[in-house]
Amino acid sequence: MDKKLKMDIKDIFYQYIDAINEHNVEKIYHLMADDYIFSDAWGGKSKGNDKMKNGWKDYFKMFPDYRIEITDIYFDGNKIAVFGLASGTFENKKTELNENYWKVPAAWQAEIINGKIKSWQVYADQKKVFDILDKNK
Repeated sequence: MDKKLKMDIKDIFYQYIDAINEHNVEKIYHLMADDYIFSDAWGGKSKGNDKMKNGWKDYFKMFPDYRIEITDIYFDGNKIAVFGLASGTFENKKTELNENYWKVPAAWQAEIINGKIKSWQVYADQKKVFDILDKNK
């Protein structure tokens, strides 16, 4: 792969991660391809950047301190695999024991085509997150 193309893909990817960590939905939206595909940890899919724009807004309301921490990154052509941690606190409902905070190992796979994120796949055990959501119903 051309070294410049690899740097461009890496730059776009890091812009996307930064936008997520900043909760900058407009920036996330502009980095997604029109035919963007989001795949969750259970194989569910959402298609289209407009739908995902609203999905990110809702997710950041639910977890206003959501954050991705990257520890490892691997490239294969226009695909990127990333490993690290995801964390957040449900609706900032902090408790004395911090019961609504979660931090889990996670992995993400992205495909970048024509300078846009074409697909985003999440791999993570979300049991802790669902336990917090159930407890706060």
